[in-house]
Amino acid sequence: MAYPRALPRPKAACERGPPTGPERASVLRSDNLTRLPLHLPGMKIGLFGGSFNPPHEAHRAVSLIGLKRIGLHRIWWLVTPGNPLKDTRQLPPLGQRVMAARQLVRHSRIDVTGIEALSGTRYSYETAAWLLRHCPGVHFVWIMGADNLASFHLWRDWQGLAGLVPLAIVDRDDTQRALASPAAQRFAGRRIPEAMAPRLPFLPPPVWVFLHGLKSSLSSSSLRHRLG
Repeated sequence: MAYPRALPRPKAACERGPPTGPERASVLRSDNLTRLPLHLPGMKIGLFGGSFNPPHEAHRAVSLIGLKRIGLHRIWWLVTPGNPLKDTRQLPPLGQRVMAARQLVRHSRIDVTGIEALSGTRYSYETAAWLLRHCPGVHFVWIMGADNLASFHLWRDWQGLAGLVPLAIVDRDDTQRALASPAAQRFAGRRIPEAMAPRLPFLPPPVWVFLHGLKSSLSSSSLRHRLG
């Protein structure tokens, strides 16, 4: 994917290696955790939110599919301070989860940020609205796994979120349940064919695409259970 003319290509995370010593301490400072990642008007950026407790390879695979199939310039992992739909009493600190996600992802076009701690937003709809105000000219796409589409109707202001940014749904292990969900039925007439995925960032919402191909049942909750 070619970068905009004014955008310098960042050095790949795999070339830098994991941060250690003073660099690690710098990463954990709040200003580093919550800064807005690189963006310019005209860029196509995917937003991939979650607790990332812990981050895993399916998160990375979903992101790579979004980068390739939609033709995104970048994807931002939005590590939430706390998911309103989940029990957060034993949730590790934000800095710890951001660090773990950065060490896992190791990709020059995927940025990990705790921006919601800066914006003060609690729900995805609020975060998307805040980013649209602070990043004018950027073409955002909200990315989620099909398992999240199945419960999307439980999110606060889910129809409002669908009306703010295009949605890209990446297949997981329960395709039929996702496509039969209330949200999928509500916006059935606004679904576009997969072949049109590269046009998604420029289409007026509500609009969504379902991308087949991942079929992974890996989840953070299963990993936490496995780790005891």
